[in-house]
Amino acid sequence: MNTTELAWFKSSYSGTQGDSCVEVAITKQVVCVRDSKDVTRPHFAFDREQWSRFVGFVIEA
Repeated sequence: MNTTELAWFKSSYSGTQGDSCVEVAITKQVVCVRDSKDVTRPHFAFDREQWSRFVGFVIEA
């Protein structure tokens, strides 16, 4: 998957400094996550079920 073709976005909770953030790109198959400080590094890809479990865990924490 070519990362330049993905529509990356940051959380609305991200600070204006742009540091310590992750970016997310959503496709039909997966949710991709990358470090916003170094976008040249490989990204992580989660299927939608994995992503839903992760988000549910974070919300409950």
